[in-house]
Amino acid sequence: MQALFDEFPVILGAFWLTIRLTLASGLLALILGTILAGMRVSPLPVLRGIGTAYVNIVRNTPLTLVIVFCGLGLGLVLDVSFSTSLSTNYLWLSIIGLSGYTAAFVCEAIRAGINTVPLGQAEAARAIGLTFFQNLRLIVLPQALRAVIAPLGSVLIALIKNTTIAAAIGVGEASLTMKTLFESHGDAVVPIFFGFALGFLILTLPTGLLFTWLSKRLAVVR
Repeated sequence: MQALFDEFPVILGAFWLTIRLTLASGLLALILGTILAGMRVSPLPVLRGIGTAYVNIVRNTPLTLVIVFCGLGLGLVLDVSFSTSLSTNYLWLSIIGLSGYTAAFVCEAIRAGINTVPLGQAEAARAIGLTFFQNLRLIVLPQALRAVIAPLGSVLIALIKNTTIAAAIGVGEASLTMKTLFESHGDAVVPIFFGFALGFLILTLPTGLLFTWLSKRLAVVR
């Protein structure tokens, strides 16, 4: 137990990196996922096809494979660089992988919300001259997003836990820090594990409660 107190600043820094990964990836995933959802319900077959292909391919690809591709494929082979600092570069490559992967699940959640919007509202919007994208932006999406707050919360919780995969390319978030502490404090493996498990519980449980409250508070009354 003493190892947890001795290494508390290191553990805190690892979870702060986990939070940063989650926030950056979650924001990008929400933007990309919303665009993909719009593409999937678009009247243009080409856009529907691209959106469907992206979602089906990414959702059926292991996240570890995506992260390794971003770190080694983009970072080392294709020399994609965001910073001269190696750690910062791998951080951003991890964000690309996490956000691109999570966007597929965000897309499906939002698309389900779009399907809850009464068809008559879309038809009325077209009748007054709104284009498809104006209708989507002004009429459909505001209602759809309110209807899927709870599912989006589940996606965010999954993203918090999925940040541990970034350890595969050396990003020093919680799981990689835990592995390092195992090596330096072999006599305190169990307390260290439960300490990190408690850290993730502190991140995920309030998130779930918050999104449950928001889903009830902002529910669309039909």
